[in-house]
Amino acid sequence: MKFRKSISIPLLAVMAIACTDKKAGTDPVPATSAEAWVTTGSQSQLLKKQTASITFSDQSDIANNIDVDSTQSFQTVDGFGFTLTGGSAYLINRMDGTSKSNLLKELFGNGADAIGISYLRVSIGASDLSAEVFSYNDLPAGQTDPTLAQFSLSQDTVDLLPVLKEILQINPSIKIMGSPWSPPVWMKDNGNSKGGSLLPQYYATYAQYFVKYIRAMEANGIRVDAITPQNEPQHGGNNPSMVMSAQQQADFIKNHLGPAFQAAGITTKIIVWDHNCDNPNYPITIMNDAAAKAFIDGSAFHLYAGDISALSGVKAAHPDKNLYFTEQWTGANGSFDGDLKWHVKNVIIGSMRNWSRIALEWNLANDPSYGPHTPGGCTECKGALTLNASVVTRNVSYYIVGHASKFVYPGSKRIESNGGTNLHHAAFLRPDGKKVLIVLNETGTASDFNIRYKGKLAKTSIPAGSVATYVW
Repeated sequence: MKFRKSISIPLLAVMAIACTDKKAGTDPVPATSAEAWVTTGSQSQLLKKQTASITFSDQSDIANNIDVDSTQSFQTVDGFGFTLTGGSAYLINRMDGTSKSNLLKELFGNGADAIGISYLRVSIGASDLSAEVFSYNDLPAGQTDPTLAQFSLSQDTVDLLPVLKEILQINPSIKIMGSPWSPPVWMKDNGNSKGGSLLPQYYATYAQYFVKYIRAMEANGIRVDAITPQNEPQHGGNNPSMVMSAQQQADFIKNHLGPAFQAAGITTKIIVWDHNCDNPNYPITIMNDAAAKAFIDGSAFHLYAGDISALSGVKAAHPDKNLYFTEQWTGANGSFDGDLKWHVKNVIIGSMRNWSRIALEWNLANDPSYGPHTPGGCTECKGALTLNASVVTRNVSYYIVGHASKFVYPGSKRIESNGGTNLHHAAFLRPDGKKVLIVLNETGTASDFNIRYKGKLAKTSIPAGSVATYVW
């Protein structure tokens, strides 16, 4: 709450940014009707297309309006999706061939029954949702390899890379972000996969580790669009994990990682922080260093602590840099209706209304026991899917993301939307000229409202505790 007070004045600068970007696309022929898809907290409807007609007219018998204005636009959207964890890839790759093919088309395709995931995050080395801890340069205790002669993606060639290659056949333009949980343990001051910090004498070596990773992925036909230097750099209790201060990250980027990318001709984006909304001063501190900022595209956030409005505070401090929302988990003990409302409100609508270019939920898939995971890794992270061999169960985050990914295409612009009593919403103008409005009704009663666009009113109703996506 203290932080939200502190950003009220800088937000004027953020509003000024919006005014400089008036042309999101063209809308030459006003639509006469809208289509809607609904998911209810009770699960009576799951991303279900509505049959009732939603027609634009000159008047309505209700006064509750959500006003959509495509002449005022904000950030470009890169996509929506999940982290394809090592465990997710392991499970998908063990489905029978037909089931796997059908599932990947459903997740990443653009057919009527697909949800069109357009952005993936992967771990550089193991995350805590890999079956075991590993890096791309693991050595016997006491050995080092400063030239990275033994660097290898071999662990990822078993499941992750084959699954990624199948995904790229379905959606060749999908964007991929890589994030490390830990460097090789011989580079760390505690010699352990859990916690510790990067030894200063290995900063240059670790920068080359990233270069080798990006080049090795390219050799496999996979372009890494962006990386973060460290997942959750203020959380050293995971396995694997590493702690990195803002000053250390700034040093690493300006003196090692940025120059190494530049020398190698690598255009992969460098995105800082990749941790919670309760510490926006971390990315601001890094970007206040002009030498580091020159190599930085923006900053990434999770929401296990803090408030989603923190993204707008960082945008106000550095309006020339981008924002990314990269992780939020649903848990084994969460409820479908509660998670649906909280995540759509914060992760989807909240991140978009606070300048994020992406919105990612955490793991794509788990087995019925919430595995695989490392020793000490998350034991109750619920993926978008539960995979029991080739049997697929779609969980709440499948629908959370699907309400955006299926309709808001990469290259869309967020546009102005306001009004709507007790309703949360975000609107977009797609490259094809169509408008998308995502609306959440977190109250216990159905809500009637109008979509008001260019003087026309389309009356509709959203059930209690539900999310709806409208397209016209």
